[in-house]
Amino acid sequence: MNVGVIGLGKMGMIIAQRLLDKDHTVYGFDIDTAALADLNKLGGKGEAELIELVNNVDVIWIMVPSGAIIDAMFESLKPLMRPEQIIIDGGNSKYTESMRRAADLKKGGITLLDCGTSGGLTGLANGFCLMVGGDKQAFEKVRPVFEAIAAPDGYAYIGPSGSGHYVKMIHNGIEYALLESYAEGFDLLKNGEFKDLDLAQIAGLWEHGSIVRSLILELLHGVLEKDQTLDTISGKVAESGMGRWTVELAEKEKIKVPLIKKALEIRKESQETGGNYTTKLVALLRNAFGGHNVEKL
Repeated sequence: MNVGVIGLGKMGMIIAQRLLDKDHTVYGFDIDTAALADLNKLGGKGEAELIELVNNVDVIWIMVPSGAIIDAMFESLKPLMRPEQIIIDGGNSKYTESMRRAADLKKGGITLLDCGTSGGLTGLANGFCLMVGGDKQAFEKVRPVFEAIAAPDGYAYIGPSGSGHYVKMIHNGIEYALLESYAEGFDLLKNGEFKDLDLAQIAGLWEHGSIVRSLILELLHGVLEKDQTLDTISGKVAESGMGRWTVELAEKEKIKVPLIKKALEIRKESQETGGNYTTKLVALLRNAFGGHNVEKL
């Protein structure tokens, strides 16, 4: 298929590369001209004008930060697009916003699919996990795009508009608690009764046969192999919004999520206090899987 990718940051470029690897034609748009040049080197077609991208593609994948920037992009796209074209929002938009945007675009005959995208930087080698909401027929029409980007058996149609981002939101809430749990455990290993434990060795050991083995543990192993003191980095941890939205939804529905809520509170506190060894590990894990910034001391 002819696919347009808008937003050629870390994730957007990986998505473009996976599409190219599966012989799709990729047109890219980004305000960063260096990103357009990088896409050209991969075999894609970087476009400096949005209309040139729209005129050449069947489907547009948007990979930009959630919020007003996406609404502004949709406003730019609406007068340029043909009714049969499909937009996929692969970023971390709030599910209620995806529902609103889908209804608004439908008035002009444009179909929006909301796609929760998980896998981070490891998605280049392994493929992504894709949670897709929206019109089922549109999903079937662009299935080859999802097949190219996803890990084996790593994509699915979830349900109506908003459901893809809804499932991804809760996924990220779970992620908050998992990261905090691993980090707290290794903080206790480092600063508990036995002071000279090799944390990297333990993480590597747990990757083989342990009940707590996971991709997060593999990434933590890599972090600890590089440095176990973490004296040179801050413990401030940012939150992207999806964990907060998960807690807000739980409170609205009167469903208790104490672990996720506490993990969110710890991140907020770290911004004020500078954090501790636990939050340093969380910050480094976020950097390892998503390229998120780690503040140096």
